[in-house]
Amino acid sequence: MRILPLLAALALAGCTADGLRIAEQGSFAVGGTVVKAPGEFDFAHPTRTDGRTLHGDHAAVSYQIPVDAKAIPLVFLSGFGQTSRCWDTTPDGREGWRTTFLRRGWPVYLVDQPRRGSAGRTTVAAMPATVPDDQLWLENFRIHAGAFPEGEAAMDQFLRWMTPDTGPIDGTLVADSLVALTQKIGPAVLFTHSQGGIFGWAVPGRGGKVAAIVAIEPGAFPFPKGEVPVPIPNSSPFTPIKPVPLEAKDFTALCRVPILVLFGDGIAPAPSATDWPGDGWRARLEQGRQFVDCAKRHGGDVTLVHLPEVGIRGNTHFLFADTNSEEVAAFVADWLRTKGLD
Repeated sequence: MRILPLLAALALAGCTADGLRIAEQGSFAVGGTVVKAPGEFDFAHPTRTDGRTLHGDHAAVSYQIPVDAKAIPLVFLSGFGQTSRCWDTTPDGREGWRTTFLRRGWPVYLVDQPRRGSAGRTTVAAMPATVPDDQLWLENFRIHAGAFPEGEAAMDQFLRWMTPDTGPIDGTLVADSLVALTQKIGPAVLFTHSQGGIFGWAVPGRGGKVAAIVAIEPGAFPFPKGEVPVPIPNSSPFTPIKPVPLEAKDFTALCRVPILVLFGDGIAPAPSATDWPGDGWRARLEQGRQFVDCAKRHGGDVTLVHLPEVGIRGNTHFLFADTNSEEVAAFVADWLRTKGLD
């Protein structure tokens, strides 16, 4: 049999030449709102807005389920300015964490949050920013920490991941869309990155079926009202780092969930006026340690790992896109096994 017909046959059978076999895949929307203009729709005057509806503010989900899949799916939510593309393929063309964890047997669900990317239909308009800002994000994301893919082509791909919001960012909409997703698919491990981590903390307390949380450099950490620490100042443009207050019952719900928090390299060891990116993430790491202490007082199971301290070095803010992304994924997979989630 010639090679091309063979590859076509493999694709039809739900597998690839190197053995990844997919039993089911697809996409759908979850959450969202519907708004209706006053009046009644008149078929004879279709351009009038009277009585017309708009379905928007939902999340968009794409999923794949491998053959012989594990019972607990993984849900991935990206950070600021990002869509689910960041989990698909690394900037230098390697397999992203979608495929990495599919190969390990987990069903994978990728989420575009409301008002961004493939979920761009919004009920509240906002004009996308067009201010040149590449260098701001490159520095804030500590892309020069060491392990990020090198070369102009990889950098071009990475910078084209950045995606504007079509409406105001609404953390409640994001959290509620994740609640709706987990109520649809059952208990899941929630992977969050950066700004997405801020929204993910609220999901268990809002009725989400969350088996565990893996928070990759979250932008801020939660605390129960009455125990919220002071914001942590730093020398970055994003100072101070403000905690996320939760109702006591919502924090209690969060503390029932095993949590793994990961931080990469290039973080300042002490306050610094000259290393503003490192100082900004130093403040978040400090707040993360405050969160660990608080959660443990409430019976929580939280593990915070600063990767250089366990011998995994060079990671940027995008540790799932770095050249050692497979090593980090293996570390996460081992943690999931210790929690009985494999």
